[in-house]
Amino acid sequence: MATEYLTKEGQKKLQDELDNLRNVRRKEIAERLREAAENSLGEFVEDPEFEAAKNEQSFVEGRIKELELILANATLIEEHKTKKKGGVVEIGSVVTIQQGRRKPEEYRIVGAAEANPREGKISLESPLGKALLGKKEGDKVDVQAPSGNFSVKLMQVE
Repeated sequence: MATEYLTKEGQKKLQDELDNLRNVRRKEIAERLREAAENSLGEFVEDPEFEAAKNEQSFVEGRIKELELILANATLIEEHKTKKKGGVVEIGSVVTIQQGRRKPEEYRIVGAAEANPREGKISLESPLGKALLGKKEGDKVDVQAPSGNFSVKLMQVE
């Protein structure tokens, strides 16, 4: 698995999710399975509640494995001010961009596991994230996205 980049906040969020899945969800699903087994009288084949609990158990166990891998291979993004380095965009940078006459938007460049554009976090692997990496304040940045190409101006890098 490739290195996953996480902020301290992102690492904590994923660790909290992992702890919840291990300590709470597993127990809830085990209880549902036990109840379904008691109610089915050995007729598991056609018991929808038992089947639903088994499916949920599979999902939870898969997510636990996924989170364990991400956290085991994570590299923490250092909190820093890129301004001291000449305003170059790198992982962890907070950027302000503007597309045409639209309102400026602010994003933090993060790893894919923590990306959430609605929270202002874009993946370094996204078309915009890739295009911004290595650019400096004032640069015009061309972005090749699946929905079409566009340009933004890099207004600020922190």
